[in-house]
Amino acid sequence: MDSSDTKLIDALFTVIAEQGWRGVTPVRLAALSGIPASELVRRFPSRLDLLRLHADWVAAQVSAGTVPGQGGTPRDRVFDVLMRGVDALLPHRAGMLRLMSDMRRDGVLAGALFPILQRSMGRMLDAAELDSTGLQGRLRAAGLVGVWLMTLRAWEKDDTVDMGPTMAALDRALDRAEQTARSLRLEPGDLTPPAMEA
Repeated sequence: MDSSDTKLIDALFTVIAEQGWRGVTPVRLAALSGIPASELVRRFPSRLDLLRLHADWVAAQVSAGTVPGQGGTPRDRVFDVLMRGVDALLPHRAGMLRLMSDMRRDGVLAGALFPILQRSMGRMLDAAELDSTGLQGRLRAAGLVGVWLMTLRAWEKDDTVDMGPTMAALDRALDRAEQTARSLRLEPGDLTPPAMEA
């Protein structure tokens, strides 16, 4: 991802913070990013394509900080990559909070975001060295979307430096995911801490 894409993502969340999701237009993005509106329309026919770009950017940030063969339990690795995903949202916090607020009022937007989030969670699973392929992989990713959204709800209200409330919410969400692992078709122990493993 080049610097122009980074500028575009910065512009996107500046516009969302100030104007909301419905206020995102090629003209406003062009004014802030320096990318011609005609190029933006060509590259991103839908505003959702911009959110896909951002999701890819977040996943790339997480992947860049991942050490192959990092060890630890699967649950620990999932916790780590999701918290690094939260860290990647910090530069655009105001825009993210406005987007989350808009999503709660716009069922169409919420529904359209689910496939984007599921694809992004697949990449998080890859970073955590868990299989994201096939039916089980898709079910894992879908389950992780719920974990991610629960975590973001806590992050929305978390103004602490160490993000303790967000980490606690993520831990609880992973507990819940582990309890419903059978319905998510997770392999035994995928999200289970060592003390709870059979």
